[in-house]
Amino acid sequence: LFYDVLSYTDGSYRRLQLRSLVSLNPLYAVERLEEAWIEPFPDFKDNFNWFLRNRPHLSSVCVSSLENQRGRVHLLTLLSRPQLEKILGAIWDADEFRSEFGLRSLSKHHLQHPLEHAGQRVAYDPAEARTWLKGGNSNWRGPIWFPTTFLMIESLRKLAKVYGDDLKVPGKTGEEPVTLSAMASGFADRLISLFTENEQGRRPIFGHREIMQKDPHWRKCRLFHEYFNAETGEGLGASHQTGWTGLVASLIDEWRR
Repeated sequence: LFYDVLSYTDGSYRRLQLRSLVSLNPLYAVERLEEAWIEPFPDFKDNFNWFLRNRPHLSSVCVSSLENQRGRVHLLTLLSRPQLEKILGAIWDADEFRSEFGLRSLSKHHLQHPLEHAGQRVAYDPAEARTWLKGGNSNWRGPIWFPTTFLMIESLRKLAKVYGDDLKVPGKTGEEPVTLSAMASGFADRLISLFTENEQGRRPIFGHREIMQKDPHWRKCRLFHEYFNAETGEGLGASHQTGWTGLVASLIDEWRR
């Protein structure tokens, strides 16, 4: 995983080995260029190929060229395939980032292994954080957020277009290896499931608010919460965050057709 590093004036440094969204952010920067796409743009193609030939010390760390069913494709990413396989393993691990309701902002690893530094302690809290950081309560210590899970789905979708079924992420004991496309679909289904009725006829977003779960005048009034409890799916924070939680409409359109 990737970690923040604290650098001190004496030249020493310390890695903050906090398994959080910081550890996953480099995966968001991914794009693919298929040869067929750039063929109609000769100037761009020539400049791109010149860069690959003449600046290998730069291009080798962010461009991988390979063949797949679509022909020759260039994958633009900061992660090598071995790095990608390791970080995807952590993302799909139910004891780390994979929740039944999306992508955790903080790995569940820190439930049993809190990080302590300079008198501060960060532990996994699935809902509202109990740790005071940056002058206030940090709501990122475990909950599910739509924009970050959505970005991960998009990254997985793009990577799946390049690697197809050739790259599979091993599951935990008893779980089958999963393709990148299946991972993307799995996270999309998890976000959508926040709003849909489960086997008991209850919507996770409403939690224990019985008037929202049972009252015929309220139970179909979906709310667009700011973030969600990573263990129960209950909606938290602002209840009208359509600016990003409204992304569920895009997920339904793309993954439930």
